[in-house]
Amino acid sequence: MPALELEDPHQSNHGADSLRHMVEHAAHLLPAQGPIEAFVHHNTLHAFEEQSFDEAVKLGMARYHAEPYLSELKFRQLYTAGRITDHDLEAAIHDDLGERSNEQINGLGTRCEIRYGMLRHALQIGPDAELRWVVAETDALHRFREEATNINRSRIVSAAKKWLLESSNKSNSIDALNGLLEKFGSNSTLWSDAAWESFSLHLLWRTCLKGVRSFPAKTRSRPFVRPRDLLLHATGEDIDRNVHEVLIMFSAAYLDQGYSDWLLPNRDRGFFESFVALYSENSYGLDRWLRRLPAELALLRDNEVTPECSIEASLKELGVADSDREEFITQTLLALGGWAGMIWQIESGIDWVVHTIPKGSLIGMLAVTLILEKHAIRNLGGNAFSESDSLAAIAESARKRLADSAPLKLERQAFLLFQVAQMLGWTPLELQQLSDSQWKLLSDEVELFSGIERRRIFHEAYERKYRHAALGAFATHAARRKEIASPWGERPNFQIVTCIDDREESFRRHLEEVHPKCQTFGAAGFFAVAMYYRGAADGFYKPLCPGVITPDHYVQEDVGYTFEGVHQGRAELRRRLGLAGRAFHTRSRTFIGGMFAGLFGSLATAPLVARVLFPHLTSRIRRRFGSLLQPPPVTKLQLERYAVDPGPANIHIGYTTDEMAGVVVRLLQDIGLTKTEDFSRLFVVCGHGSSSLNNPHESAYCCGACAGKRGGPNARAFAMMANDWRVRAKVAKLGIAIPDDTTFVGAYHNTCDDSVVFYDLDQLPSSHREEFEAARAAIEESRCRNAHERCRRFVSAPLNISNKDALRHVEARAQDISQARPEYNHATNALCIVGRRDWTRGLFLDRRAFLTSYDSRQDDDEHSILLRILSAAIPVCAGINLEYYFSCVDYSTYGSGSKLPHNIVSLLGVMEGTSSDLRTGLYQQMVEIHEPLRITFVIETTPEAMLSIMERNPAIARLCRGCWSHLAVIDPETSQIQVFRDGGFQTVDSPKSDLPQVDSSLECYQGERGHLPFFSIAETTVSQ
Repeated sequence: MPALELEDPHQSNHGADSLRHMVEHAAHLLPAQGPIEAFVHHNTLHAFEEQSFDEAVKLGMARYHAEPYLSELKFRQLYTAGRITDHDLEAAIHDDLGERSNEQINGLGTRCEIRYGMLRHALQIGPDAELRWVVAETDALHRFREEATNINRSRIVSAAKKWLLESSNKSNSIDALNGLLEKFGSNSTLWSDAAWESFSLHLLWRTCLKGVRSFPAKTRSRPFVRPRDLLLHATGEDIDRNVHEVLIMFSAAYLDQGYSDWLLPNRDRGFFESFVALYSENSYGLDRWLRRLPAELALLRDNEVTPECSIEASLKELGVADSDREEFITQTLLALGGWAGMIWQIESGIDWVVHTIPKGSLIGMLAVTLILEKHAIRNLGGNAFSESDSLAAIAESARKRLADSAPLKLERQAFLLFQVAQMLGWTPLELQQLSDSQWKLLSDEVELFSGIERRRIFHEAYERKYRHAALGAFATHAARRKEIASPWGERPNFQIVTCIDDREESFRRHLEEVHPKCQTFGAAGFFAVAMYYRGAADGFYKPLCPGVITPDHYVQEDVGYTFEGVHQGRAELRRRLGLAGRAFHTRSRTFIGGMFAGLFGSLATAPLVARVLFPHLTSRIRRRFGSLLQPPPVTKLQLERYAVDPGPANIHIGYTTDEMAGVVVRLLQDIGLTKTEDFSRLFVVCGHGSSSLNNPHESAYCCGACAGKRGGPNARAFAMMANDWRVRAKVAKLGIAIPDDTTFVGAYHNTCDDSVVFYDLDQLPSSHREEFEAARAAIEESRCRNAHERCRRFVSAPLNISNKDALRHVEARAQDISQARPEYNHATNALCIVGRRDWTRGLFLDRRAFLTSYDSRQDDDEHSILLRILSAAIPVCAGINLEYYFSCVDYSTYGSGSKLPHNIVSLLGVMEGTSSDLRTGLYQQMVEIHEPLRITFVIETTPEAMLSIMERNPAIARLCRGCWSHLAVIDPETSQIQVFRDGGFQTVDSPKSDLPQVDSSLECYQGERGHLPFFSIAETTVSQ
């Protein structure tokens, strides 16, 4: 084998280093989604984040064959529905062209006019076969397009009549004239209006065709880098089907996190070594195309060939040129990008998995892939070309078979001009007067405004309409509220901080309507408590913090000592039931076990049917019996650490009081609550998460700031810290004096069934019970109203549903195993507002906005608090928004397709059916109501402060300067809004909005299922 003929070890090491560099470069382009249990939203095109958004989506289209924007058909539907207006289109074109907007193109119109005309009317553009059919079989050359105005039709027909008259007297036009008269008859005086229309269009078509033939057509050739692509085009057979079938099965077993019954041999040595050990033995179960695989692998094993050497040998045998190696490796890994990406994520050291894999696993996967490809090519070569030995000979045979058919490039250009001419009224006489260079200029102008460019402008106009409406509503509402005093007077009745999550926007809004004298805040849902957490019933510690943070601290939930015996008994029962379930699952795969499973499996249909038909009742029964297995209800957090260093061991668990004080100060500074007189007697810290049955993506619905986990433990831990008198004393020394009568209560909001639970109420002082009961009653009513607002999006819920029935409906969805969309999560997110709640309290944002509390008046001259907030808020919110964007515009490539055929594999992710690539991104049902808009950040600060933050944080600068998100600031003193554009901030001249005013949220959404405009709710504006 060539891999065994390496003579110079230094050259070999150099080649291995180069190979590893190529693989690492390719890995950067692989999906970066981690295990599904810790689903963290991120920018799908993270690999191209250094580019601008529009450049990146084009690169993504070229690299992943994915759609960059919505389809042109969808944009035209939005245009017809008024979601995109003519004003927005013209503005988007002018912004794009700048000073070139009014440049004339051969006197036929300005660049802006030509592009505007191409946007307003659909253009027929397709492959060669479709073009031939349209020209030959439809009435495209007989009837004007419907969009052509009567004026333009008359101009073209009149010009055709004039041409016919002049051509009869010109010898150089006799051939063209005779060709047309054969179709319509020599006596034009007898022609009908329909005949003249057809004649005019034929003349226009021939004129356009002759014009584009007057200059050389551009030719583009793209050689095949992978032999697989060459063979696919030559034979129609895809060798990836065979190769991937083997790779998928092996990768699933190699990455398994506890589902498999047995371990792969040599798994701890790497992907390549494990594969060689497994497949180097002869087996009668191998497919015919793999009959020579064991012998080759045995040779590699006996000679101790490394993955790198194997790859080198395979590349030479496959005939991959040195200049194509990096591209070849990239395309090969991307062909099974989901599995390759997961291997790279786990070997890179993420701590979200139980069973890790060694470094170099991705290189091992590449080596195995190339070995399998060689065998698949030989098999195909034997079937298609009677050549099964030489890969070079097979490739040469494939090249010979490929027909060199030239595409209809000129005809496609001409037909595009033919359509534009009808819509803009260009006559045959005007076009015939153009010189060759003018024809090229005109053709280039039309062709450069390609389908992708048209979709780009459509998208800009689409976003522009919503963005201007949002900024106008924000400015108008803020102006109305500027003179309104705080509704709670001296002290709020109670305060509550929730996650910045857009699903909490409606919950906070309803709470403020129900209880106007409460005050709400928004902060990242881990509440500055970055920790590894293990619940009383958990077997492992799990991170509860943003993915960009590696926690140092460990916190454990313990059962009260009184219930320790009960807890141990239940834990032992859970363990035995787990072992019994695994044993049953394992033995059901045997012949006898399968017979028993078939006989008695029908008994399982009863609870299954009950879950589908009566989900609410079934869940109550399950909870009743499940309580026998759950930890006792009285638990406490092991929160205080006594050892110096944090760790998972007993005395190392928790925080010191100094560290607790730092956590409390950070959160209070972030939300702008630093003055003693601003605290209420009761402060609720409310984390959030989501629970639903039969939902592999459940983690994606939970708190992103808690690494896809539920944020209840963080809220509970913060409340315990803030209630500790020793911590308060240290917090006071740091500048924030919390009143002695202020009590913190931890809580958890389930955004799927809208339930709210409270922690450690046994520690609530009796003096605060009245305030707490009032707060709990307000929260109870708010969650009913919130469920009612959510139900307008569910077709299964009638629009006239009551609040009580709406709550029961969302509770049932969470327990329904047949429910493909238990909730819509972040769908429709489009805004992130960072600032005081005073700006937006009472503004109906339709659950589309992340709300982050920040008071610029409490910040220092370096804007340290804002920098800290935005360092997390902008990347996190933009990541959520962009993942929804890409999964929406192409849910098959960027997303994970439909949820219905998904099956969990390796406890890491989902496949479609029994064998597919590991699906990444969001599934179709999760994004079906989403509008793919880039998020707009509205931040309470000055332009100078924001520019300073962008200079200090490269991640923020990339996202804002690259137009991955839109940015606006509102001046805390003047309330003036400025928009970031072209590297600087531009003043918006007091954007006005006809913002309707209503009395409650119900008036905003009642009877509506679609996206809603902005409203100003008068009920919350309570004056003193």
